[in-house]
Amino acid sequence: MSGHSHFAGIKHRKGINDAKRANVFTKLGRLVTIAARDGGGNPEFNFKLKMTIETARAANMPKDNIDKAIRRGTGELKDGAEIVEVVYEAYGPGQVAMMIKAATDNKNRALGEIRNTLAKAGGKIVAAGAISFMFKQVGCIEISVENGDKEDLEFKAIEAGAEDIDFDDSCFVYTKAEDLKTVKENLEKNGLKIENAGLVYVSTQKASISEEYKEKYKKLLEALDELDDVQEIYDNL
Repeated sequence: MSGHSHFAGIKHRKGINDAKRANVFTKLGRLVTIAARDGGGNPEFNFKLKMTIETARAANMPKDNIDKAIRRGTGELKDGAEIVEVVYEAYGPGQVAMMIKAATDNKNRALGEIRNTLAKAGGKIVAAGAISFMFKQVGCIEISVENGDKEDLEFKAIEAGAEDIDFDDSCFVYTKAEDLKTVKENLEKNGLKIENAGLVYVSTQKASISEEYKEKYKKLLEALDELDDVQEIYDNL
């Protein structure tokens, strides 16, 4: 689907263009702030912060923006309400099961905007636990296929401790959540350039929808992505 890519079929992400850049920097800044708040402002001792900074740099986020987000997280910079992470469970068009991860300084606003966006597309927010049992959290590491041929990448990933491997536009290496840091470091020691790494939700019960619903779902993803509070979207397609 145009404008709709997945972290190997489960993580919705959109490319950055000039019109979206401010929106993307807002989203990334919040993730940096949360990571610094939870684990401290030194990326050498805070793996989550290190990964988030790497993602921000890959998106060409200015260093000053990153530094401010870190200081906001450590409490050195006090210029707004506390940012919190929350995951909303929902059904989209065609009963697509969705996990919508948000980072927000106003949970009431985030919930209202997400609920309204879903409703316009024929979807709805559901109670906690109604969807999450269909997903499991794992580590996911994205490697450019330009790093080498698929067979070589697969061998190196298995050697590094991967649980599973998938190829789409990139190579996606899956790990146990607790093994993400170790596997990432092992891959880097093998000379592989990591494009992205983090914890993601993978559906354990796959579903399919009609072409009609695919088009509606695509529009819903684009609308949700416009919301500053929405960070990541996972589904069971």
